Amino acid sequence: MTKQIPALRSVNVVRYVTPLREGGSLPAIVEADDGFLYVLKFSGAGQGVKALIADLIGGELARALGFKVPEIVFAHLDSSFGRTEPDEEIQDLLRASEGLNLALHYLSGAITFDPAVTKLDERLSSQIVWLDCLLTNVDRTPRNTNMLSWNRELWLIDHGASLYFHHSWDNWEEQARRPFVQVKDHVLFARASQLPQVDAEFKAILTPELVRQVVALVPEEWLTGNGIEASPEERREVYTQFLLTRINSSEIFLNEAQNARKTLI
Repeated sequence: MTKQIPALRSVNVVRYVTPLREGGSLPAIVEADDGFLYVLKFSGAGQGVKALIADLIGGELARALGFKVPEIVFAHLDSSFGRTEPDEEIQDLLRASEGLNLALHYLSGAITFDPAVTKLDERLSSQIVWLDCLLTNVDRTPRNTNMLSWNRELWLIDHGASLYFHHSWDNWEEQARRPFVQVKDHVLFARASQLPQVDAEFKAILTPELVRQVVALVPEEWLTGNGIEASPEERREVYTQFLLTRINSSEIFLNEAQNARKTLI
């Protein structure tokens, strides 16, 4: 039976706490009207809503596969928010991000996963590598693992650099069948020895119905504009078909990973 993907909660941002000056997107820790702290990803930053779409789809697919992912919520920024912000760069970002944004529950006290300190078992390593091959996630490297250790458990964060086909929309069918050559740079690649076993397990979970449920979470307003003539529903279908094509053709990225592993032995 296919899992039911719950709808995302919505919160209103009430306080800007501090910027997280990592990379070029300037995410921030904020407080919402539910009393919790979140890491806010701004719609007006960097790659705009495409990064938010990738983060949402990647994070919820990871959760459906059993990984620990902080709760993802829709976060609304009022037009009056940030008027008193003294930092001009941050104020510009806040103004550009009025309306709907994405946020992850802030894991207070979490530390960045360090592969030199913590060795993950080969099964979990293989599962994470398989997921990132599916998503074409180029940002889980030793330089930036995008994993946290919290309460003695591993948590996956920040999938905004995934699904990079949507930055050159026209040839998505071709890109869906490409091997993921960047797998060799993955922080867990050397320990991913069980990819064939994980492939069979994960393909059984990621049914077309489940993939459609996850993609359906993307707000319609994020699927408009950007110089693309396709309707929101047509774009939504492209995301769905891109993922289903990669799942059904997983031997392509699996073979790339297996061949690259041979150079390590």
